[in-house]
Amino acid sequence: MTLFLQQLINGLSVGSIYAVIALGYTMVYGIIKLINFAHGEIMMMGAYFAFVTAVTIGMPFYMVLIVSMLIAAILGLSIEYVAYKPLRNAPRISALITAIGISLFLQNLALVVFKPEPKVMPAIIPKQPILIGNLQIGTVTIVTILLSVIFMILLDQFIKKTKPGKAMRAVSQDKEASILMGINVNRTISLTFAIGSALGAFGGVLYSIAYTQVYPTMGIMPGLKAFVAAVLGGIGLLPGAMLGGFVIGMIETISKAYISSQWSDAIVFGILIIVLIVKPTGILGKNEREKV
Repeated sequence: MTLFLQQLINGLSVGSIYAVIALGYTMVYGIIKLINFAHGEIMMMGAYFAFVTAVTIGMPFYMVLIVSMLIAAILGLSIEYVAYKPLRNAPRISALITAIGISLFLQNLALVVFKPEPKVMPAIIPKQPILIGNLQIGTVTIVTILLSVIFMILLDQFIKKTKPGKAMRAVSQDKEASILMGINVNRTISLTFAIGSALGAFGGVLYSIAYTQVYPTMGIMPGLKAFVAAVLGGIGLLPGAMLGGFVIGMIETISKAYISSQWSDAIVFGILIIVLIVKPTGILGKNEREKV
């Protein structure tokens, strides 16, 4: 039982990181129906921004996190302006191919700038395990779960209560009607990319602290699993991204503990296939009829 509870806590920690990254995927898809496959690389760049800030300036954790998220938001805005905005009215396949190109570009940029050797992330969160009976919970795990839940709640309130958040919801439902109502669609889309990129960097910082390494290809698998989480929960739905992230984290951790670490990824993707066969719109998604 102690081992099972320990794995549940580890699953919550990993799942919260996947959930935060998945929020960036699902926000962009909900607004412009684009699967931003460069999101994992933005996560990786966010981890590098945190590494450089922590090593060269020696800032505390909260400042490292804020600086990394701000720079990643600027990076996301730049990518949207240069690569995605000119394709706003192009077929979706064009934007999808561009996203893959941006992903490869960011990977190779990191290889050139930071070199391929993994960097060791400084311990900017003191690693002092807390004992609760036989359970051992690390401070990194506690901080990861708490911050992820706080950011999810803040984002949910931002979307529901603020004027820019309501504009995002309007654009996601009907872009043309939003324009007629006086909403600046381009500004709303740019804001969505900025928030999504900041969330990606947030996940990258927590991931690099938990696994202590930063390297150019680190965003591939977490980004892919976050995308799986968004699809599993219901792509385009914020609660779906959160639920999917925690489910994927739990499945991965329990699979590694009780089945095989080599088969954990296959089990995660296999469960996704089963869910999509039974319910193609995801766990929280709703079937919609389209008129011909």
